[in-house]
Amino acid sequence: MAVVLLAMLGMVAGIGLRSPWPADEPRFVEVVREMVASGRWLFPMRGGELYADKPPVFFWAIALCHRLVGDLRIAFLLPSALCGMTMVAAVFDLGTRLHSVRAGRQAAVLLLIAPQFLLQARHAQIDAMVACWITLGCYGLIRHFVLGPAWRWYFAAWAFMGLGIITKGVGFLPALLLAPVAWQTWRGRIAAPGVWRWRCLLGPVVAAAVVGLWLMPMLRQVAADPTPALTAYRDDILFRQTAERYADTWTHLRPWHYFGTSVIPGLWFPLWLIAAAYAKPILRRMPGNPGAVALLAWAGLVLLFFSASPGKRGVYILPALPAVALALACLTAGMPPHRGAERLIVAALHGVALVLAGAGLLAVAGFPPLVARIGAYTSDPGYLLPLGMACIALAIVVTVLLASTRHRTAVTRMLAVVIGVWITFGVLGHRTLEPLRTPGNVTDAVAAHVPPTAEIGLVRWNESLLLFLVHRVTHFGHATTTGEQARNAWRWMAEAPDRYLIAPAESDLPCFAGDAGRDLGVAHRRAWRLYDTTAMHPRCAPPSTRTRFDSPVTGNWRFPESADHAP
Repeated sequence: MAVVLLAMLGMVAGIGLRSPWPADEPRFVEVVREMVASGRWLFPMRGGELYADKPPVFFWAIALCHRLVGDLRIAFLLPSALCGMTMVAAVFDLGTRLHSVRAGRQAAVLLLIAPQFLLQARHAQIDAMVACWITLGCYGLIRHFVLGPAWRWYFAAWAFMGLGIITKGVGFLPALLLAPVAWQTWRGRIAAPGVWRWRCLLGPVVAAAVVGLWLMPMLRQVAADPTPALTAYRDDILFRQTAERYADTWTHLRPWHYFGTSVIPGLWFPLWLIAAAYAKPILRRMPGNPGAVALLAWAGLVLLFFSASPGKRGVYILPALPAVALALACLTAGMPPHRGAERLIVAALHGVALVLAGAGLLAVAGFPPLVARIGAYTSDPGYLLPLGMACIALAIVVTVLLASTRHRTAVTRMLAVVIGVWITFGVLGHRTLEPLRTPGNVTDAVAAHVPPTAEIGLVRWNESLLLFLVHRVTHFGHATTTGEQARNAWRWMAEAPDRYLIAPAESDLPCFAGDAGRDLGVAHRRAWRLYDTTAMHPRCAPPSTRTRFDSPVTGNWRFPESADHAP
């Protein structure tokens, strides 16, 4: 119970105290806003333009949470937090069933202290939700094949895979667990009777049925109204964002060893250290722990699956983290602390305190390189003082927690530090970082110079601007070139009075005098400018394609009071 309470505190601390932050949160919250305002639940949009990168399940979850709590500032972070708590509960329960209560508790602790876990559970990104569905899929398969038979859990596992697929295409990954389970069954290490029956073939049917709950209505609506936009959305989300993105990606290109050299060492610490320290006894215990072996083998298959794709992000391997934490807990349960690993973990924690304190003192002193770096996010140099004080406060929290837990094991001390840091960050850090992570200074400048009845056009925009602008907003395509956007913007401004354009200051805008714009300030590593009709050239070549999208939502990033749609 104490671990569950700590997990809850670590995940919910600070909810309601910040706005959506880049990279993904503003985009997803804007999609939800427009989904609710327009009532179009099958076709996500951002700025009135169809958004085919992700299926809509995560957006539905945020909208549902908003319906339940009534405040989007709280609701947008709740799905990830709830998914995080579900994963903690799943590894605790499965660890208890596979080994002991002690192993279940240790599995939950190992999951919580791995930095990647709470980092994702505290952000409104899809990865925590898809990791939750995948974890539940693995849970159901282990309950059936290792602890079963349990046919309800077997079919539930496939249902969770279906939910994972319509959340983010890789939800089928628990099916890879069948390979190590079958191999161990063949070797006689798993002896659960009656788990391999013809009914196993119905599992994929269950997953397909769940996928069909979204897919069939979407396809039916596209067939009924086969506009070029809807047809392109269908093809993009079914083909380009799935198989093509995996095999021939156009973004996040990384070498094959990226996860092993750049992600796991930092974001999965200290799990890999514990595995290395107890390598010999773990190998001796493996034959007697088929569930743990199956989960470790499955995690290796997941790692190979994502390593084979040229496109890689650190969050891709998050679904394997609960399985690794659970397997390690079962294979090391009851072992005495390893002195070398204990010292390294504690040394790393003291190093974190020193880094935080040093960074805080340099920020308070106005260290020139820090001033230059902060200048990419805000034009207010005085921002370094509160940022430095926040770092010093976090260093003090780490130091106090290490001192007060000096007689505990290193893993327990790390748990105290991790939860304490996230609680402090949620209460203090959210407010401190809010001006740095939002474009409020830019949109405030727009409100000061643009009449409230005017219209705003955006070129090379980001979703944060859509969330914070209080004017009616038009943009000219998210993926089109800057030149095409500018030429479409010129035509739009020429059609009616009282229209303005916002664009990054470094943009070379055809048809506009760049030096005629008004500086708005810096946000998200860009300086922004405001252009009125006096900045327009007398003539402008027409764009190759007329592209224009009007956002269906106006006002700040909270839901409009008049919105009365429900998911």
